[in-house]
Amino acid sequence: MEIYGYVRVSSKDQNEARQLAALTAWGVVPENVYIDKQSGKDFERPQYKRLMKKLKPGDLLIVQSIDRLGRDYSEILEQWHFITKEKRADMLVLDMPLLDTRTQGHDLTGTFIADLVLQILSYVAQTEREMIHKRQAEGIAEAKTRGVKFGRPSAKLPDDFGEIVLAWEQKRLPISEVLTRCNMSEATFYRKLRKYRLFCDDKKGE
Repeated sequence: MEIYGYVRVSSKDQNEARQLAALTAWGVVPENVYIDKQSGKDFERPQYKRLMKKLKPGDLLIVQSIDRLGRDYSEILEQWHFITKEKRADMLVLDMPLLDTRTQGHDLTGTFIADLVLQILSYVAQTEREMIHKRQAEGIAEAKTRGVKFGRPSAKLPDDFGEIVLAWEQKRLPISEVLTRCNMSEATFYRKLRKYRLFCDDKKGE
């Protein structure tokens, strides 16, 4: 039987030392520790995939906390099933002792309790996500009734926008200089230019 450890941090700037220390305390040797430095939004991670190829029946996989495995509980459930049922390996989550599939007395108590706890965690996480989305939608709807506008504020035109446009049209100003003086992106400039020209045309027609 081999004991493996899996470590995940969200970015290259985060330190994995705490997770490594916890795994070392459980006797996981460095060559059996797999580390990914990326988001836990899915399981498309190079080191995690390598680990899954290594894992054999009877092996033990240790993670410090369940969110190091991933963020989405529905996907965690799928991976948990894959590891414990298809790979027939055991799982141990250090900061939640109930998530420990190692059988005691050759019965299925450990696996049953761990599966049950994970199902409950998945339900709670899904319910919480739905409540957050509902509160956000209600908050946005209420704010809109008060006239609150969402999105980035519109870029303000400089006072001499007309002169800048004229100089650009007469090729006396390059587009790079125009964007610098207007403090906006090229796409924003052309969008503002269209509105400016429509405004000018309306003025002429008055």
